Amino acid sequence: GDTPPVLIALGAEITLRHGERRRVIPLEDFFIAYGRQDRTPGEFVEAIAVPLPRPGQRDAAYKLSKRRDEDISSLAAGISVTVSNGVISACRIAFGGMAGTPKRALAVEEVLNAKPWCETAFPAAAERLPQDFTPLSDWRASADYRMLAARNLLRRFFLEHDNAGGEPVRLAVA
Repeated sequence: GDTPPVLIALGAEITLRHGERRRVIPLEDFFIAYGRQDRTPGEFVEAIAVPLPRPGQRDAAYKLSKRRDEDISSLAAGISVTVSNGVISACRIAFGGMAGTPKRALAVEEVLNAKPWCETAFPAAAERLPQDFTPLSDWRASADYRMLAARNLLRRFFLEHDNAGGEPVRLAVA
């Protein structure tokens, strides 16, 4: 359940097969509603294709849960941003736990695309999260927590990847 947001952010496609018939769809189109996928009876996922990284691509996967290991996530995120000459040239952001299915944050992406890579870009984009999601409250987390955590993950992504040396900064939990 935590893998789809990352694969969606990376632009993964899946090959569905039934007998000798195959069809390829973007992973983000596979999830229709909670517990429902775009699969016909007898069809199965044969392959998942993930594009190779582009120059300047910065990627991250995040999982927030109550326990450190072997726990269902309250929120999962996949973020992929490509920066060319100091400008965000491509951006794909997906969350799990913010809706009935994993899905992209299209309004957030819209704010970031073609904008300079800078400290103010991500908080401004995070303000658009309510246009993409209306999280629910359940035993894993409240709706307010999920929204705040999603905003903070966007900020964390920027902080981890904003450096001149090219290597991501790692923020560790003490």
